[in-house]
Amino acid sequence: MSDIKCPKCSGTLEQVVYADIEVDRCTDCKGIWFDSLEAQQLKKIKGSESIDVGDTTTGQQFNEMGKINCPKCETQMTKMVDLNQSHIWYEKCPVCYGIWFDAGEFRDFKQENLLDLVKDIFAKQRA
Repeated sequence: MSDIKCPKCSGTLEQVVYADIEVDRCTDCKGIWFDSLEAQQLKKIKGSESIDVGDTTTGQQFNEMGKINCPKCETQMTKMVDLNQSHIWYEKCPVCYGIWFDAGEFRDFKQENLLDLVKDIFAKQRA
């Protein structure tokens, strides 16, 4: 993905490889671009959270941004919520199915724990 810019801060995306899975991380804000299914694959691999080197506070600020376009195909991305961890909001491309996590979100996504499961069960009972 050379010469492709960050959808949040327009920084340069650099290739990062973990367990033979290549993702693209912004050199400035440290957000991460995952092609289709890469985030789900990496979530299952021990230690893969090490690719998320960004500051959570910075990520939270960029998470407030409204409309952004896919860094790969320029389609407007859709704001999504993780079904198991409703505090995690990320962007997904409806065309190429890539996912954008702001700094710190992938680490959080990987650390799904018992508290998240209990919150999810409680939320479903209230619905």
